[in-house]
Amino acid sequence: MKLPLDLVSTLLAVIDEGSFEGAARRLHVTPSAVSQRVRTLEDQLGGVLVVRSRPVRPTAAGGVVLRLARQMALLEHDALAELGRDDAATARISLAVNADSLATWLLEPLARLSRQHPVVFDLHRDDQDFTAALLADGTALAGVTSQADPIAGCVATALGTMVYEAVATPSFVARWLGRGATADELEAAPLVDFDRRDDLQTRWLVAVGADPGAPPRHFVPASHDFAAAVRAGLGWGMLPLLQSADALAGGELVHIGGPGIPVALYWQQWNLHSPLLGAVAAEVIAAAGTALSRR
Repeated sequence: MKLPLDLVSTLLAVIDEGSFEGAARRLHVTPSAVSQRVRTLEDQLGGVLVVRSRPVRPTAAGGVVLRLARQMALLEHDALAELGRDDAATARISLAVNADSLATWLLEPLARLSRQHPVVFDLHRDDQDFTAALLADGTALAGVTSQADPIAGCVATALGTMVYEAVATPSFVARWLGRGATADELEAAPLVDFDRRDDLQTRWLVAVGADPGAPPRHFVPASHDFAAAVRAGLGWGMLPLLQSADALAGGELVHIGGPGIPVALYWQQWNLHSPLLGAVAAEVIAAAGTALSRR
């Protein structure tokens, strides 16, 4: 059998827009027409392709079709651009990105790319330990991840290392860690976690011999806000040097000791011959080479 391209493109629009109504606006058809197209594709393939939630999510089978749809859309754009067609649509590149890269070094190369190419970026933010799953399920064409081994169908390139150090405000240290950040002090002092999957603070506590289950924890799930919470004295936290250097130099923050934690980052993208995706990779890899540690 062959997959009808109009139905595949409709599924892509539903997932990208997050709803049948959003896809209808994008495709200039009615929501019932979008629903009928998706049901027709599901009938032809013999399985459910989307979870009809808010937002709509692809099933495992839907992810397979979604990967195909993104590849087709990108290759179509490349072909029209190579033919010199002025009516080639602006390409949409979906990227999986970790929050700290997004907050520090990644936006500049993406801005340069947007000035050089007819492209818009759809960024999906997650922890670097989990962004690889967004490539595997078809959500993203490429991304920044801590996974070194290539995902099936992808190629991986080392970007460099983001180094995190434990920091706090001088007043926080005076109040909670005045005896030199001893284990018993650290077990009582509040800390800041990004979310409940963030293990950087836990790893650091284990490294310095403190019980990671003891401290009270704040949860602040946004990179800029996480750093702002530490600077406000809400708790101590692990910040990347790219984000804390100015505050450390100005005395707004101080190190509280212990080892730095290096997190190696990799660029993974689908193994697809696309001049545009290649340009994105080249720009991101070059920017990472300047911003990240090579250790």
